[in-house]
Amino acid sequence: MHNHLIIFARVPRFGVGKKRLANEVGPLTALKFQRENLSSLLRRVGKDPRWITWLALTPRAGEYTPPIPVRKLAQPKGNLGQRMGAIMRHMPPGPALVIGNDIPGILCQDVHQAFQMLRTHDAVLGPAPDGGYWAIGLRRRYHFVDPFANVRWSTEFALDDTLKNMQGLRVGYLRPLRDVDTATDLILTGYRRGRS
Repeated sequence: MHNHLIIFARVPRFGVGKKRLANEVGPLTALKFQRENLSSLLRRVGKDPRWITWLALTPRAGEYTPPIPVRKLAQPKGNLGQRMGAIMRHMPPGPALVIGNDIPGILCQDVHQAFQMLRTHDAVLGPAPDGGYWAIGLRRRYHFVDPFANVRWSTEFALDDTLKNMQGLRVGYLRPLRDVDTATDLILTGYRRGRS
C-alpha cells in the first residue's frame, strides 16, 4: 500500500480565496501569496518518493498547471469536511494525509513523520494556533471513520470538534504550524515572497 499526500488548494485567482488576508494586504498580495506558497509547497514535498502526491483543487482543477508533475483531482461539492471526507474515502488503499496549501512551514520531515505515526496510530493531527489544524491523516485500514461531521470550520473549535468524532481512536500529534489567514500570520510564519 502506498502513502497518499493530498494537498487541498484553491486555484489561485485574483479576488478569489484568502479573503481575510486580501482585506488586510490587498487582493494582489493575497494572490501572490497563494501562487508562490502553493508552488513552493509542491516543490518541497511533491517529489518525495515515499508518498504519492495528489493536488485536490477547487473550483476548476484544469485551470492550474503545477510546477512539478503531480496527480490532480477536483474537489467535490460541499463544505470543507465533506470535500476532505469524500476524497479520503476514494483514495487508493493506504494511509492518507491531507494538508492545506497555506502553511509556509511544512517540510518533507513533517509529512514523513505523519506517515510514520500512522503505522501505530489510527489518525494524526497537526494543530494550528487558531484552534484548527494544518494536517489530518488517517490510517484507513479496516473502515473509514469520518472525523469531519459537524465540525465548526474556520473557528477555534475545529480541532476539538474533529477530536470528538475520533473518540476511541489512537491519535498522534504533529508539531503545531500556523496557516496564513491574516497579515499578522504572514509575519509570524516568516513567509518571504519568492521563497522556494
